[in-house]
Amino acid sequence: MDSIELEHFLVVGALLFAVGLYMALAKKNFVGVLIGIELMFNAANLTFISFSRFVESAEPLSGHVFVVFVITVAAAEAAVALALAVLLYRLRDTIDVDRMDLLKW
Repeated sequence: MDSIELEHFLVVGALLFAVGLYMALAKKNFVGVLIGIELMFNAANLTFISFSRFVESAEPLSGHVFVVFVITVAAAEAAVALALAVLLYRLRDTIDVDRMDLLKW
């Protein structure tokens, strides 16, 4: 039985990133775009943790610390983006990304 190696984690991370990129670019719904961005953040976190686990380093926890910062930034981004989505829905009665023309009156 083969063990799970670094390449397996990198493939899963690449697939997650590709799905997130597709969602961020293809969806017209604001929440769908946010989910795609979060998937891309999580794919990057998976690769950071994988490299931190499988690659010998003088500072083995540096990948974990970076992931904690990325999770913090992602939580702040999600809070601000959802607040913008609520504001957009109040002003335009939709969360369709194509109708976000608030600067055009």
